Amino acid sequence: MSLILTTKILPAASAARPAAECLAAGGLVAFPTETVYGLGADGTNGEAIARLYEAKGRPSFNPLIAHLPSLEAARRIAVFNETALKLARAFWPGPLTLVLPKAPGCPVAGLATAGLDTVAVRVPDHPVALAILQALGAPIVAPSANRSGHVSPTTAAHVRHDLDGRIDLIVDGGPVSVGLESTIVGCVGATVLLRPGGTPRAEIEAVLGFPLGRIETAPGHDSPLAPGMLASHYAPKAAVRLGATALNAGEALLAFGPPLPGAPHGRTLNLSPRGDLIEAAANLFGHLRALDETGARTIAVMPIPTHGLGEAINDRLRRAAADRPS
Repeated sequence: MSLILTTKILPAASAARPAAECLAAGGLVAFPTETVYGLGADGTNGEAIARLYEAKGRPSFNPLIAHLPSLEAARRIAVFNETALKLARAFWPGPLTLVLPKAPGCPVAGLATAGLDTVAVRVPDHPVALAILQALGAPIVAPSANRSGHVSPTTAAHVRHDLDGRIDLIVDGGPVSVGLESTIVGCVGATVLLRPGGTPRAEIEAVLGFPLGRIETAPGHDSPLAPGMLASHYAPKAAVRLGATALNAGEALLAFGPPLPGAPHGRTLNLSPRGDLIEAAANLFGHLRALDETGARTIAVMPIPTHGLGEAINDRLRRAAADRPS
């Protein structure tokens, strides 16, 4: 990735507006929540989200949590059943994330949800985070503000150690209060614990009046449905053929760079005509879905470089192309 020459650090008291402006322009901003420091991007901006994955290193396009300033804002992007509403009203703002079906017209970019039909949402209990969210007026997707595999950060100094020169801005709000990532509960069908965290299971079960289920890691599946748990990923109905250097009859084309000769009109989409991996990552899931909706039996995918974000793009494409149970 191209490094940012200087990562700015601003004190929390004066940071809400500059942070929101940076996010709106496609920048990456680390900011405090009550759990850990998050690395935020505008949740509606696919290219900014691609940069976020790249900044963290070893990107795998796992689903990200969309942070909102209120329950009302969350209900505009996700569908809440009565159980989800009960939990949100009991624990928000606070360290509880709910995985819910996307609302019609959900503006969160497909890259942030890993192409799934669900979205992870929470309202953070931190004045700085809430001020930035209100100033931006859009969801902020934010994993922990550290390099992949490193310990989650609880101070601005931790963030700077990992991400200086890789992100645009760090908002210094002092040490966080919880220091543990949010609990994640799935409310799609059964109500299940997807990740233990800052809200104890017992408190959640006391509100629900029944025990939470638990989804264990399924053997052979390593594409998370939500942060902290593993499940199958989105794959199109059409077969996917990788490394295509020529087209077969009837195939749709997922191009990268100059398209193949004979690219079918109405059944060709280009991840990045200029061969840019950040643009390609931002377009990946949306283009796969759109080509699937054309009714083509096979989607031919042109070769994509394996460096940088190309590693994660190729990983997801290999999963989409894998043999499926009959």
